[in-house]
Amino acid sequence: MIVSRDNERLKLIRKLHDKRWRDKLGLFVVEGEDAVASATAEPVDLLRAGDDVEPRLLASVASAPHPPRVVAVYRRDDLPGWEERPATLVLWHLADPGNVGTLIRTADAFGAAVALSDGCADPTSPKALRASAGSIWRVPIGRPTALSDDSSLSRVALEAHGGLALASVDLTGRVAFLLGAEREGLPAAVKRDVNATIPIAGAESLNVAASGAVALYEWRRQNPQAAI
Repeated sequence: MIVSRDNERLKLIRKLHDKRWRDKLGLFVVEGEDAVASATAEPVDLLRAGDDVEPRLLASVASAPHPPRVVAVYRRDDLPGWEERPATLVLWHLADPGNVGTLIRTADAFGAAVALSDGCADPTSPKALRASAGSIWRVPIGRPTALSDDSSLSRVALEAHGGLALASVDLTGRVAFLLGAEREGLPAAVKRDVNATIPIAGAESLNVAASGAVALYEWRRQNPQAAI
């Protein structure tokens, strides 16, 4: 059993809370029994409180608000590779890992893919992983360039104001919903076929994760035959 905080396995977990080390090593950390049970790959390392490591030491290297009983290390290469889906959420400069993780979970619920631009939060960061609730293992994640030359795809930019009402936009067929950061919005240079707005009353705008969920729900409504 690990009884020293200087143990190399614990040192690796601490390193992987830093994106630079995740990028360098191609590894990431998953915390908690449910999250580890959701994984579709074998871990590089697995630590269980009370069996492999003293509980207080495992708690000291965890990022979750409540100390997990299990922490595992996985390879990024074991996550799903890019593949086309009938619907895609294309995220531009979303720096909040909670929003990125929530949108991955939403994409999973509707059978969609996710494309991340430069400047987006790392989907394998601890906060993003918690928000994705295991969906990181089922959702293809790629780059917007994977969609750049696809003439069969309708690009729908979600704007807080000034676009066509979302329900009035033809969303039949393959669709990519383009979502920008909440403060800056979608860059004007991003290619789109139509601007769409979700009509609301009261609030100035919806959270970007809520907007993505509403958009995919409307896409599903217009494409009831699309497989999930």
